[in-house]
Amino acid sequence: MTPLVWLCKRETLRVSKLWTQTVLAPVVSSMLFILVFGLSLGGRIKQVGDVDYEVFIVPGLITMAMAQAAFANNASTIFQARFDRYVNDVLSAPMRSWQMTLGYTVGGVVRALAIGVSLLVLAFVVVGVPVEHPFALAAAMGLGLVLFASLGLVVGIYAETWDHTSFIQNIVILPLTFVGGVFYSVDVLPSPWEELSHFNPVFYLVNAVRYGFLGESDVSIWLSLGVIAALAVPVYAWSEWLFSTGRRLKD
Repeated sequence: MTPLVWLCKRETLRVSKLWTQTVLAPVVSSMLFILVFGLSLGGRIKQVGDVDYEVFIVPGLITMAMAQAAFANNASTIFQARFDRYVNDVLSAPMRSWQMTLGYTVGGVVRALAIGVSLLVLAFVVVGVPVEHPFALAAAMGLGLVLFASLGLVVGIYAETWDHTSFIQNIVILPLTFVGGVFYSVDVLPSPWEELSHFNPVFYLVNAVRYGFLGESDVSIWLSLGVIAALAVPVYAWSEWLFSTGRRLKD
């Protein structure tokens, strides 16, 4: 298990050494969203259901920040490892494929958790966001982070240039997050937009996290967790398969 421990240490050290970029910047960005959208628009929108608007948007913003961080961290670290060829040292180490996958995944999860906990503390101080269902919140966060951290590994392994990793984040993940109900409840959308929202996987993650925080959701918490798990498991298995075969890693 020693090689796995050292790989985890390396990935977490990478996050801590560059904390102003990896943690502080996303926290500041998300807090600006809370302040600008929540406190300014909150005077007009007032409430969504029985929840104040500035509180309603907090779970979605935390989800968005953590998902993007888990993806970006792992996509960049594995692409850099391929580009600089030091991934060969990992591949030649006495580790199994599941240990390599887990070691890299830990880095993205740690970065995302550091951002999420920081935002939770700040949001509690600023708007008083509650945590109604901590176990549901932990399950949603855990599955969501595994999904996006694993997706980052897959994209980073297949990417040919840095632009490929940022393309997925900026053109796919970010738009899906914004239309996944971060700033609104899909119940207010007219047809067919409400129905189309249910085909967005990020919609289920946002609602699962919102249920954990506020006890409210546009869909069943079990459906949300089921959809996230149905995506997280195969993506994680895909990333482990890439490490087990060395596909794209030894090219």
